[in-house]
Amino acid sequence: MQRAATRRVAILGASGAVGGQALAELLRSPAIAGVTSLGRRTIADAPASPKLAQRVVELEDPAAYAPLLAGHEAAICTLGVGQPTKVSREELQKIDVDYVMNFATACRDQGVRSFALLGAVGADARSRSFYLRMKGELEEKLVALGFSRTSLFHPSMLLTPQNRYGTGQAILLAVWPKLDLLLAGPLRRFRGITVADLGRAMARDAERDDPGVHVLHWDEFSALAREST
Repeated sequence: MQRAATRRVAILGASGAVGGQALAELLRSPAIAGVTSLGRRTIADAPASPKLAQRVVELEDPAAYAPLLAGHEAAICTLGVGQPTKVSREELQKIDVDYVMNFATACRDQGVRSFALLGAVGADARSRSFYLRMKGELEEKLVALGFSRTSLFHPSMLLTPQNRYGTGQAILLAVWPKLDLLLAGPLRRFRGITVADLGRAMARDAERDDPGVHVLHWDEFSALAREST
């Protein structure tokens, strides 16, 4: 007889492309008993499920929403600016770093043991790129919080079903799958991944308990996406 699911997962960023897919997959999983989605507003098109609790919170005030995280075993954060070049560095820092660390610290303080972050391929605190350096510094801060399990997802090109950001993205969505054939060996980490597969991989990761810091590139999260529940 299959044991009743007891694992609860908190998610921040479920209104985004990857977060929405992760949320849907968590709600489908027989291993997950409940999901709490935090955000500035409710997600109108979220899947209808008795497992889901949506909580409207102020991301600047983690002390106010921290009690909502009690009793959760795992957390997923996919929060981030969709087009980083369209906002100031200050705004990018606030959303991609400050809000994320607020959430992560609140999770740690409420006893969450596992934390998964949607990052970027090439994230490195010593990078010359401001964006990749910022992402790398964020990961170092996150690891320092001391979760039992920390999963750092490093995708390259995110392949969405629809073009969301104009002509440039339309060209990339058309060309990138063809480039994948050329990305072999160490370059495999730059292969594109559909948001459905990446969301599914993050959901599967939230079901795991093995401790440590896990950095996942294309091979690792593609394998996770193929796992059954």
